[in-house]
Amino acid sequence: MKLHRPRPATARPLVSVVVPCYNYGHFLPEAVESALTQTGVELEVIIVDDCSTDDSATVAEALAAQHPEVTLIRNPVNLRHIATYNVGLAATTGDFVVLLSADDLLAPGALARAAAVFMAHPEVTLVYGQAVTFHERPLPDPEPARSWSTWQGHEWVTHSCRNTGNLIVNPEAIVRRSVLDRVGGYDPTFPHAADMLLWLQAACLGDVARVNGTQAYYRDHGGNMHLTDYAGLLTDMGERRNLLDAFLTDGLGAAIPDAAGLRDAAHRTFARESLRYALHELDGAGHPDQVDALVDFAVETWPGVRRTRLWAAVARRQRGRVPAWRAQAARRVFALRWALRWQRRHRWGT
Repeated sequence: MKLHRPRPATARPLVSVVVPCYNYGHFLPEAVESALTQTGVELEVIIVDDCSTDDSATVAEALAAQHPEVTLIRNPVNLRHIATYNVGLAATTGDFVVLLSADDLLAPGALARAAAVFMAHPEVTLVYGQAVTFHERPLPDPEPARSWSTWQGHEWVTHSCRNTGNLIVNPEAIVRRSVLDRVGGYDPTFPHAADMLLWLQAACLGDVARVNGTQAYYRDHGGNMHLTDYAGLLTDMGERRNLLDAFLTDGLGAAIPDAAGLRDAAHRTFARESLRYALHELDGAGHPDQVDALVDFAVETWPGVRRTRLWAAVARRQRGRVPAWRAQAARRVFALRWALRWQRRHRWGT
């Protein structure tokens, strides 16, 4: 990773903002406003209504009539999220493209900051930043962008595969048009983690950069798709494991040096994480019925996990040989580990 001092953009590129919407008519005006008020770039905003049953289409029609930059596409039937994303992406004409869910917001100046990175580093295909979670207004104060980070594409892919998590939330990510021309948008084979695959594909086609400041606001209102349609820890880990397997075996990632080694490393990480969650449940997290499934997932993913200290720790707890004070301390360590990981990801993006 290299750090850079931010520089202003040298031109006003056209940026396409795709806003997929299903029954989020009450959020839609705020999302579109956060795009239309962006400075330093030319804009096209494409709303794709996925046959909503609320007033989303009416709200979108009013926005399109009021603002010449806004276009509305209405799906004739409900296509679900991946197909709806791709309908919008196929209609874009901008130099750079961002997908903004109708319940999220762009931070002021986000598009100009990302465009400046693209112009200063022509080899970069993907730019992301911080996405700050909010529940209600007023919005949290944005963190200023004091630096840029850049990674060689293979370096970023390697870290992502070893980490196994999705490092980016949609509204903070902007891709170069060439990425979409090459990969054709989101892969419907992986509806749970198609965005993660797109980031990995972009990193295979060029370098990755990050604006180290607030680029977007992610609204947490309890009805978010990732909390409803794809709830469940094992579902999430299984989808990400299958995605990385396909990416590193048959996808663009297969060309990365030691792709097979990366796949094995990812499997070891998944297995260990699954056992850490099993330990957390056995230490009193509240869902002991999930322990067997977590252990089975770990063994299926990496049989060698049976030789680790984590495996021995799970076995001790299943035999009831851990005192209450140690279980309580382990819960605190678990929480601290995730807090430190979140802080690192929020600050540096990895």
